[in-house]
Amino acid sequence: MIQVGIIGGSGYTAGELLRLLVHHPEVKLDFVYSTTNAGVLIHKQHPDLIGEIDLKFTDTINPNVDVLFLCLGHGRSRSFLETNTFSKMTKVIDLGNDFRLNDDQEFLERDFVYGLPELEKEKIRSAKNIANPGCFATAIQLGLLPLAFAGKLKDTIHINATTGSTGAGVMPGGTTHFSWRDNNFSSYKVFSHQHLGEIKQSLKQEQNDFEAPVFFIPNRGNFSKGIYATMYTKYEGSEEEAKELYRSYYKKAEFTVISDEEIHLKQVVNTNKCILHISKKNGVLLITSVIDNLIKGASGQAIHNMNLMLGLKEKTGLELKASAF
Repeated sequence: MIQVGIIGGSGYTAGELLRLLVHHPEVKLDFVYSTTNAGVLIHKQHPDLIGEIDLKFTDTINPNVDVLFLCLGHGRSRSFLETNTFSKMTKVIDLGNDFRLNDDQEFLERDFVYGLPELEKEKIRSAKNIANPGCFATAIQLGLLPLAFAGKLKDTIHINATTGSTGAGVMPGGTTHFSWRDNNFSSYKVFSHQHLGEIKQSLKQEQNDFEAPVFFIPNRGNFSKGIYATMYTKYEGSEEEAKELYRSYYKKAEFTVISDEEIHLKQVVNTNKCILHISKKNGVLLITSVIDNLIKGASGQAIHNMNLMLGLKEKTGLELKASAF
């Protein structure tokens, strides 16, 4: 069995990670670290896990676990690894943004690989450390990478994407309070969201001459889980040519599929799927992308990366069912 440790166990991504790992046939949870909840039963913080797990949170670590998941939030993984030493054999999967950009991927004798399986599958298979992509970045990159691979991104890219309230994390705030979020809709970090860096980095990787402007408007939706993203840019080919380009790019992808019908969030919430829809009108190609922000956009993708790193079947522990109603 694979011995797994989780750091930062009380948040949304850790909760989703726990829900998936308790049913992963190859995993044994060794410890779940949380300084704020040490000694507390995990199901007290994550009530849906009652009857599933009898572990308590701890404020001590086992430095020799096989896989370590960091769920500490953005900017906190570096300081944790600086003050806590783990075996060189321990594989680290960071769900924060500390190591996603090329300039940040070498740290304390650990080299991090960007963990988007549809882009870096072979590198991930041989990696010892993974920088898990951001949730918006996942939905958007999967919508644009086939065009970049074909060298088709020549004009301005417009992106509009809406995330559920869980995207803001477990700590309550003014824009996550029910009375504010309910029956409401808003934008934030317009044209300046932190995920733009990794999005542009991957597009440039696939299309070396990519220099087109990218305008991204992130939105807050009045639902809990999911990301609904639309991207459009000028495109010279036909709609069918574009669809074939996407089908070819994702023909070996286990979790990314192309739909001929228009798509919606309920098709992907509670799954590790990304579903894409492509259409063209008036010379503009429109790509719609939907994912569950906490699974495909975070914890499910982290487990997918773990499976690849350890030579397991990609779908192990991730054959999940969407809620259709």
